[in-house]
Amino acid sequence: MMEDVKIGEILAPGSEDDNRRREERVRDRFWKTARRAARQVPFMEDVVAGYYCALDRDTPPRVRGILLAALAYFILPLDTIPDFLAGFGFTDDVAVLMAALNAVRTHVTPVHRQAAQRTLEAEEQR
Repeated sequence: MMEDVKIGEILAPGSEDDNRRREERVRDRFWKTARRAARQVPFMEDVVAGYYCALDRDTPPRVRGILLAALAYFILPLDTIPDFLAGFGFTDDVAVLMAALNAVRTHVTPVHRQAAQRTLEAEEQR
């Protein structure tokens, strides 16, 4: 597992400019990565709910920043453990996502969770 200090560095909310860039990257690449990781991330519904929370303008800026940082790390193809390594590739991503979602769990609303459920159900029917 990754060290807490490392995760803390990754999850730094960042400046407004950092978050704007992260949001663009996340919007562009999230679904492609999520589809690839779906079987390796046991709490994908929470990740998708976190995605919707991060894009919600009513979510506090610090919370959005933490989620965008975690989601940006998730979509990076080369990180601490490259995602293409079968069985191991998303291990570090899972640690970062769990830490972020745990830190902001009270801000992920039932609306975000419902959107995640609907989206994942639609993906399963594809």
